[in-house]
Amino acid sequence: MMDDIAVDIGGTQLRAGLYPPEGIEPRVLRAIPTRGEEPAIERLYNLIASIWPEETEVRRIALGAPGALNPVTGITYQIPNIPNWNGLHLKELVQNRFNVEVRLGNDANLAALGEWKYGAGVGHHNLIYLTVSTGLGGGIIVDDRLLVGANGLAAEVGHITVLPDGPMCGCGFRGHLEAMSSGTGIANYVKRELAAGRNSLLSQDTEPVSARTIARAAELGDELSIEAFNIGGTFLGRAIADLAHLFNPTIVILGGSVTKAGELLMKPVRTALQETVISPMYLENFTLTTAKLGDRVGLVGALALARS
Repeated sequence: MMDDIAVDIGGTQLRAGLYPPEGIEPRVLRAIPTRGEEPAIERLYNLIASIWPEETEVRRIALGAPGALNPVTGITYQIPNIPNWNGLHLKELVQNRFNVEVRLGNDANLAALGEWKYGAGVGHHNLIYLTVSTGLGGGIIVDDRLLVGANGLAAEVGHITVLPDGPMCGCGFRGHLEAMSSGTGIANYVKRELAAGRNSLLSQDTEPVSARTIARAAELGDELSIEAFNIGGTFLGRAIADLAHLFNPTIVILGGSVTKAGELLMKPVRTALQETVISPMYLENFTLTTAKLGDRVGLVGALALARS
């Protein structure tokens, strides 16, 4: 039996695990900063080499990376926060370096794959996973297959237009779901309201305004903070209803740091979803839940790709 190596590539950290043929507990797990004295690609090579087994063989290396990429050609189109990785033949480079099969996938897509195979989505055949963090991304499973699209660019859920002429999204366009419902979107709403003179506990907070500080203020009854989560959650719930109309999933899984706000986020999501679906049939045998894999989802998603 041969082991697999799963790699989670992030803008701040590279993580890699060596996994046996069964289970999701790694034999070895290492992490290093993405940026350093040498280029990020060399740091990636060194990280993989550092966990390479001496007594077993490696069957595959699976890489999960943020941003736009093509899993078939293995070329990264646009990778945020990693210099010189746009247009990189990443799969080919790693394959030539280690002489084993390499697979590549978008990290949000792979998170969906991981939750489907090993997390909250086990047993489901049609699933949507949304990660709500600094940004907002997703992955979609249709009839037991990950939806990737013609060029590997499917399921960019965060860039659905939900409010034309709304707030600016990080991508440069206005009114996207990410601009309304991500941690950044929620924080930006509060910042705009504070700048307009709204009263809030947050105006006395020494920490920068973030989804975490807003959630904390909301727990203390801060009206603006509760309002911000209601707006973000409502837009997210409506978007989930639209996705339900398109894909008719039996489960939608929400992951990412903003979901740590619990019912502050989930209550308006549920309400908006129920009010927006065109038929209650969409919610029959349907589950809206939070992710199970937590911070491991990137690595476990890459592992699921290696084993698929």
